[in-house]
Amino acid sequence: MFYYYEKDGKILASDRGDLPYSKAEPAPGAPVFYLVEGDPVLGRGSFKVTHPGQLKALHGLEVLDASRLPDFPMDAPLSAALTEGRLTAVNIGRPSWVAVLSQGPSGGKKRVNILAIGDVGSTLLTGLKLLGGDVIDSIGICDLSDQITARWEFEMGQISLPWAYDAFPEVYVVRPDELFDCDVFVFVASRGIPPVGSQVKDVRMYQFENNARIVKQYARMAREQGFRGLWCAVSDPVDPLAKTAYLESNRDENGVWDGKGLRPEQVQGFGLGVMNARAAYFAKRDSRFASFLTEGRSFGPHGTGLTIANSIEHYDEALSRELTRLTVTANLKMREIGFKPYVAPALSSGALSLLLTLRGEWHCGSVFLDGVYMGVKNRYTPAGIETELLPHIPDSLFAHIRDAAEHLKEIL
Repeated sequence: MFYYYEKDGKILASDRGDLPYSKAEPAPGAPVFYLVEGDPVLGRGSFKVTHPGQLKALHGLEVLDASRLPDFPMDAPLSAALTEGRLTAVNIGRPSWVAVLSQGPSGGKKRVNILAIGDVGSTLLTGLKLLGGDVIDSIGICDLSDQITARWEFEMGQISLPWAYDAFPEVYVVRPDELFDCDVFVFVASRGIPPVGSQVKDVRMYQFENNARIVKQYARMAREQGFRGLWCAVSDPVDPLAKTAYLESNRDENGVWDGKGLRPEQVQGFGLGVMNARAAYFAKRDSRFASFLTEGRSFGPHGTGLTIANSIEHYDEALSRELTRLTVTANLKMREIGFKPYVAPALSSGALSLLLTLRGEWHCGSVFLDGVYMGVKNRYTPAGIETELLPHIPDSLFAHIRDAAEHLKEIL
């Protein structure tokens, strides 16, 4: 049996009849927030429900696979809400869960602020400027060097169509204390990238310690300013840095967790886009991998732990392993040529994936699952973040996804 309540003008649902809210009747067509319980730190915050079983096995990787979800019979109002895409699960174990009720989708173009305009940041900026006029109102840029921001404000200001001077978003310089006066914060800051020719094998993890320090600083700033937008981690290693931002924003001045910072669904890692694009590059050039272009998927982190599936319906372990290897080592190939591999990541993981996100379209990115930021196909909807639900993920592929999650847990 299910019970319905009203709070702050919203309809809540639960299988508990003892909650301290006014009883209510579910209104046809209204959003429904189903209250679930979970770990306040490592549990998901809220998400769009696309299968009844996600309300029972809601925090783990099983939410990606319909065949692994338990049965959970629903009544008519809940079934209708699910079918119509207006059912949201909310973890009431989180101290700030009530904020989800007032975080409905906002219309209009978004203000985007980018921290650090180096090689990746400037390339990402160029992509957003040229392609984001439909969803971006303005782009703020911030860097330690005033000379760099002055250069890129000047350059970007001189890119326009003739007689359509407002077709592209304006770019302007923002101060560090203005970084979170926006809808989307893009973290592209990085410190300590090994030079081309260095002997460092895992460049991404080499960067983690240094970049995590920077993330912590700005995560605390986001907390202090009550940031309610989307935090986008683009710097390497993307997935652990996304989790660092989430965790650090929720600690008080003594380092004690209080859950008053960023919600887990407010943070997303943008590193899987280029891995998916690299897999497509190889699939276009080798007919053995051609199935990836129509049936394939990418899962996991931007680097070690990544899994490329040649196909979901016709999964081939050997082909998938080979395609994964080619994808993971593509950045090393670019370094062998003599260049830093930053253009494709800045565009495929950065600008293009960010624009798909803002448009509410499917994209590759890391979302909070099983206590880590896991790269999957996902999109933002009026009912919350939605992860792709596949009918069945083969056991061997699902094992790789689980191994990736365990690898990420070892890092952070």
